[in-house]
Amino acid sequence: MTQRDVAGASRRTEPALVAFLTEFLGAWPDTPGLTVVGSEERTRPSWNGDVREVVGVAGAGRAVVSVPPGYAEGVRQAVPTWDDIPGHLAAAVGKAGHHAFFGKFRWSTAPTDLPDAGVWVDHDDPRVPPWLRPFGGQVLITFMDGGYAAGVGIKRHNPAGMELSVGTEERYRGQGLATRLVAQAARKVLDAGAVPIYLHDPANTASDRTATAAGFPDLGWQILGLWGQAAR
Repeated sequence: MTQRDVAGASRRTEPALVAFLTEFLGAWPDTPGLTVVGSEERTRPSWNGDVREVVGVAGAGRAVVSVPPGYAEGVRQAVPTWDDIPGHLAAAVGKAGHHAFFGKFRWSTAPTDLPDAGVWVDHDDPRVPPWLRPFGGQVLITFMDGGYAAGVGIKRHNPAGMELSVGTEERYRGQGLATRLVAQAARKVLDAGAVPIYLHDPANTASDRTATAAGFPDLGWQILGLWGQAAR
């Protein structure tokens, strides 16, 4: 994909993200540069009950950092650009011992046309492994040899945007299960009228391959958060 293709894809698909990001962050501006938003969402429990006090998304020359309302003005002064985040954001929100991390932010409006690999079961089904149960609702699982082989959980951030998390047991890796499950789950999210999101560490090459193969292109977008301990 060329730079022109990336820019064009970003422009075409951004409208599908507006409802999700506006609620998730508090705003998604049409103007270039960094916007700091004071949002009540940063004081409320997220999909798993945790409060995420700092979240940011950047792409297509625009970025939003969402913080609790009381910190917004201080962050605007301390962090005028996205590049200022690593050195100044944590202190500006009263978390000097934390550090910023940046992940890949990817989404899909056209998952790869692959055969389904799993079945949807309730999260409290006894066959569901512990890591998938906190997602709630239904989870997508591949059962092989009488047990769990791979699965996808959905982080239901809001009705417009849902994030997919995938995991495969080591002995079943290399068979394309994760890719097929992610594409299958993405179709379900799209059918519900939401945008499927896929986040991963840039260093995680396996996640990168899975996302790309499942129809989640890397358009250069980033997700921002804060770790709860100092960087080493």
